[in-house]
Amino acid sequence: MVMKMKENKYMSIYQNIVKDVKRGEYKPGDKLPSEHELAEHYETSRETIRKSLNLLAQNGYIQKIRGKGSIVLDMTQFNLPISGLVSFKELSKEMSNPPKTKVNELTEMEGNAFLEKVLELSPGEKVWQVVRSRNFDGENVILDKDYFKKSIVEQLTVEICKNSIYEYLEKDLGLIISFAKKEFVVEKCTEEDYAYLDLKGYDHVVVVRNYVYLEDATLFQYTESRHRLDKFQFVDFARREK
Repeated sequence: MVMKMKENKYMSIYQNIVKDVKRGEYKPGDKLPSEHELAEHYETSRETIRKSLNLLAQNGYIQKIRGKGSIVLDMTQFNLPISGLVSFKELSKEMSNPPKTKVNELTEMEGNAFLEKVLELSPGEKVWQVVRSRNFDGENVILDKDYFKKSIVEQLTVEICKNSIYEYLEKDLGLIISFAKKEFVVEKCTEEDYAYLDLKGYDHVVVVRNYVYLEDATLFQYTESRHRLDKFQFVDFARREK
């Protein structure tokens, strides 16, 4: 009976804090009261409070950051489809408050050992490197790093990269972009992430890797889309086959 009461207590505290977040009493970026303060408020042990906070973190309501406490997350994540092959400009048209794009780097370079592997380059073959940050409501939360084979994409400009590379490739160059292989992982932040993203204390990002092919099955693009943890949400549709 005592164990059952403890379980009900931590769940009740969890539900109360969720209601407070949804009502706006705690806004994104706010810090929750300390474990000690919550224990006093709910007249319970810090162990019970810790269980409630862990459940809040598991369900995406808070992020526990060492030295800062429990920070309330923005639940309005960006629904970026993982299985589709669409440009960022096309996605932006569906958003009520379209993000802004900043071109941080546009460089013509020889492929290194890593790019030779992922883009199947010949030794010394050149690529375009494009690094762009995506700004939502004043915060840089996505860093896109694109590499294109220069033998296929001979010319790129900052204006093209800021507007839409895919629009240029398809309408101006007449390329037919057909399919992509995708994978996503969670990685520790790099120096570039710290330089170009507003990380808000996070030390990991979600990385979506794209290997993009033309209609004739030629691999011509490798992309890493690096997302701040609280602004990433996997969206897909699946049907069980009979």
